Amino acid sequence: MSNKKTKLACALLAATALALSSGVALAKDIVLGASVQLTGPSANTGRYYKDAYEFAVDKINEAGGIKVGGEKVKLALKVYDNQSDVNLSVRQYTQLVSQDKVDFLLGPFASNFALADSAVSEKYKIPMVQGGGASDQIFSRKFKYIFGTLAPASNYFGSTVNMLKELDPAPKSVALLYADDAFDVSVAKGTRDLLTKAGLKTVMDEKYSSNASDFNSLLSQIKSNGAEAVLVAGHETEILNFVRQAKSLAVAPKMYSFTVGVPSADFRKALGKDADYAFGMTAWLPSADNKDKWFGDAAQFAQAYKAKYGYEPDYHAASGVADVEAFAQAIEDAGGTDAAKVRDALAKLSLDSLYGKIAFGENGQIDLPQTVIQVQNGEVKAIYAAKGFIEKPEYPMPAWDKR
Repeated sequence: MSNKKTKLACALLAATALALSSGVALAKDIVLGASVQLTGPSANTGRYYKDAYEFAVDKINEAGGIKVGGEKVKLALKVYDNQSDVNLSVRQYTQLVSQDKVDFLLGPFASNFALADSAVSEKYKIPMVQGGGASDQIFSRKFKYIFGTLAPASNYFGSTVNMLKELDPAPKSVALLYADDAFDVSVAKGTRDLLTKAGLKTVMDEKYSSNASDFNSLLSQIKSNGAEAVLVAGHETEILNFVRQAKSLAVAPKMYSFTVGVPSADFRKALGKDADYAFGMTAWLPSADNKDKWFGDAAQFAQAYKAKYGYEPDYHAASGVADVEAFAQAIEDAGGTDAAKVRDALAKLSLDSLYGKIAFGENGQIDLPQTVIQVQNGEVKAIYAAKGFIEKPEYPMPAWDKR
């Protein structure tokens, strides 16, 4: 063989080895496909899902894969970067199904993406399990092929509102702010009902544009109307701007609570001491009580995840791992990859996981209760859950110049 041919053969072998090490599917691999925000405005949260999917697939494969028809079959993962563009995401999911011929679909981050992308899974009758979208709209269309591991957005502030009534002194007035996307609109709609039933007075109910950076006008209104509790449904970058501008304007009601940010180490790092006293919520904490067949328990998972990726997982990562585990169990239960049979197995699923009990309701969504959390001295503390207070909240929040 000539040197030229030898070099070409070696190059082809090297390329093949690289492709296999990068997760390209073998003949018997079961391929999970996803379009995730790896660049663009939502990339900071989107990475949780890419990392979580990868971590779960690797862990399952390290154990030999999943049992299908008496054999062990491995999983493969194909992920596209949708660049935080919902239209591109829809096109990529269409490509995953129609051209790449993946077996099943994992979801993107954010409700507006899941709302659009789930129409692709429904059209092609390919199950999608997603842990990035919680809007009630996603699950109100009677679709049969979409499943979600986040609790309904309409009840995100449920535990928080219950806690408000038990705080001492209880806040007498509430301001509700929310972005104009599908998730935050669902949060606001549900929260209005929760506040009314709780007998709490709403003195402000304002929608703002997604990706807004200027909150001075809204903060001035909060200052003038005397709202004692402020509930904000938005995105992490917006919340960071909100807190920084609140400090600048010296707006300090008795409490702030946010739908995002507080569970994230990046949020606390970005704000430093200014993150203290902020309330949030989470459907997941890294508790050893959450047993898991692949990772042992949630605490072991969190430790291993941080060791690999260099940052702490929050509920986004845990729900992403649960999505992969749900498919693994459903495929085993279905005895193969027939889409309709796996869909039916998902609908009947009852799985103990690091994320908690995965059992989908008739609409395809689970309903895990939210735990109220708070940043205290730079650390996240579990404050309030279904059974009441877990730890004492730092409340009321002091003025910015008194910290």
